[in-house]
Amino acid sequence: MANTKQELRERRHWRVRTKINGTAARPRMSVCFSGRNIHVQFVDDIQGVTLAAVSTVEENLRQSKKNQANVAAAAKVGKIAAERAIAKNIKTVVFDRGGSRYHGKVKALADAAREAGLVF
Repeated sequence: MANTKQELRERRHWRVRTKINGTAARPRMSVCFSGRNIHVQFVDDIQGVTLAAVSTVEENLRQSKKNQANVAAAAKVGKIAAERAIAKNIKTVVFDRGGSRYHGKVKALADAAREAGLVF
């Protein structure tokens, strides 16, 4: 039974999502990496709304068109995401790494968010 990388990533993502759930008091910090960009959302799953979001697509975070999804960009996005969450009075979150392993870009983003004041 040969599985593609995409199928394995989706399985990991659903394993993570069955265990975590965001609320208004403690939203889910969802992290998504595409080939070129990094997206972070703070989601209240009970209401089904996004409370805050940040992405490398935004004008102030764009570096170059070539590669915006690297460790340095992840650290910047993590810091800005934490600042926006704290501005919306969100201090504790549940971290949703998606189907990604917790190393490299994911770890850099999480560490930067923790240093900026988020608790998870």
